[in-house]
Amino acid sequence: MKPTQSPQPDTLHPRNVLFQGEKPFPALPAVDHYAGSEKLMRKALQLQQELGPVFDLTCDCEDGARAGAETEHAHMAADIVNSADNRFGRVGARIHDITHAHWQQDLDILVERSGERLAFLTLPKVRGAGDARTQIEALRAVEARCGRARPLPVHILIETHGALREVWEIAQLDGVESLDFGLMDFVSAHHGAVPGSAMRSPGQFTHPLVARAKCEIAAAALANGVVPSHNVTTELKDVATIRADAARARSEFGYLRMWSIHPNQIRPILDAMRPDFSEVEDAAEIIIAAADASWGPIQHKGRLHDRASYRYYWELIERAGATGMTLPDEIRTRFPDPSAA
Repeated sequence: MKPTQSPQPDTLHPRNVLFQGEKPFPALPAVDHYAGSEKLMRKALQLQQELGPVFDLTCDCEDGARAGAETEHAHMAADIVNSADNRFGRVGARIHDITHAHWQQDLDILVERSGERLAFLTLPKVRGAGDARTQIEALRAVEARCGRARPLPVHILIETHGALREVWEIAQLDGVESLDFGLMDFVSAHHGAVPGSAMRSPGQFTHPLVARAKCEIAAAALANGVVPSHNVTTELKDVATIRADAARARSEFGYLRMWSIHPNQIRPILDAMRPDFSEVEDAAEIIIAAADASWGPIQHKGRLHDRASYRYYWELIERAGATGMTLPDEIRTRFPDPSAA
């Protein structure tokens, strides 16, 4: 009897082969850009069209809305999401926190108006897992009422003592895609015990209480298949400082994504989050050789590699693609993937 032939190695996508039975790790752009006014939202969309889907736009319905104009602002944000300028489908929104009277209406307006085009929703100032769970359940109820086919991913801001205390439980909630550190509110919550210098560099990386929070958030996120997203840098003009802050967030604290609040910050953050090109070249060679070997062990430049290292190198390739780096032709040809294109 003729044995059944196995599929050709290059028909087996690394994500399917190397991560079987696991929760897929979100492939998110490395920058989450916040804008609070219609003018700034539209300006950000123009830049997104120029650079490609290498950063997300978050329409801010919390800090961006004037008191008393919350309904109008939410409708405007929904219009931005629905606009023809949203070419890549990478526009989300931040709603009001659970203590604000308008948070439920934010959900209703954004989900009902934006339909399938909204990329994610961000929940700010949760006081613990209970708050996050309540708002996620409310979101799912609105989605069911509207007949939305795909549950919206949820991003949770960790900026209170209670949220930090329960961050592992929050990371395990269904639908959570990103944990975002809210540095300013977190420092303010210490009633002056943490100095204002901890809101900027180098203090934001060296003060023990702040560094502890960053580590705990990143650890909880990564252990639960969630993307850790770093807080903004307050520097708006000094490109070197912006890039250095993003580099420290990535290399020292394990953050894979970072907030931006000004267009000047987007490119330096992307540069800092982007892997070294030589490592990407090595990763491509290793993954191609592994696929040719049906994902068995291989040698590359005198070193042994197996599925453990393949997982690392494939995710490095995906991260390179998400930062806009041009990937080797053979990788793009053999493993076409929107998140690593």
